[in-house]
Amino acid sequence: MLLPGLLFLTWLHTCLAHHNPSLRGHPHTHGTPRCYSAEELPLGQAPPHLLARGAKWGQALPVALVSSLEAAGHKRKYEGSSAATQCPVLRPEELLEADTHQRSISPWRYRVDTDGDRYPQKLAFAECLCGGCIDARTGRETAALNSVHLLQSLLVLRRQPCSIRGVGPPTPGAFAFRAEFIRVPIGCTCVLPRSV
Repeated sequence: MLLPGLLFLTWLHTCLAHHNPSLRGHPHTHGTPRCYSAEELPLGQAPPHLLARGAKWGQALPVALVSSLEAAGHKRKYEGSSAATQCPVLRPEELLEADTHQRSISPWRYRVDTDGDRYPQKLAFAECLCGGCIDARTGRETAALNSVHLLQSLLVLRRQPCSIRGVGPPTPGAFAFRAEFIRVPIGCTCVLPRSV
């Protein structure tokens, strides 16, 4: 799993850093990301050739969950209910049909994180609902264990303003793109506290 990601990162860096600038007529320094003008970027998005050869984002949990979370959010707004944001009391008889994140003794919820300078722009981030964990016998939170995030590394593109001339202030609407790994919280688990 790590090797394909590293290979893609190497390829993407090469693509960004060595893209032939003479085809577009913009100056480009070896080893720096290419600066794309506003005319080259459809609606301010990343260049299609970078997105088309992307890191199979649609298969990553933080990306795949976004559409269902947004649909559920619209439904909650329409119905006037809100998502749980505090540690729940676990009642097994009520949770038999629930999803894993609701049945866990370290329950979590998802929220959509939006960053206009990142591709994908929307990612599902897990938020732990408890500081401790739920005691399976009582169904209530206990401080004997701590809830912590489970993190997944995800390759994203980061958009940065740039100067078409290569020096000076950024050109309006012009952007360069670089690949980076970010750590995305995808769930929560229980661990022993660091101190007693």
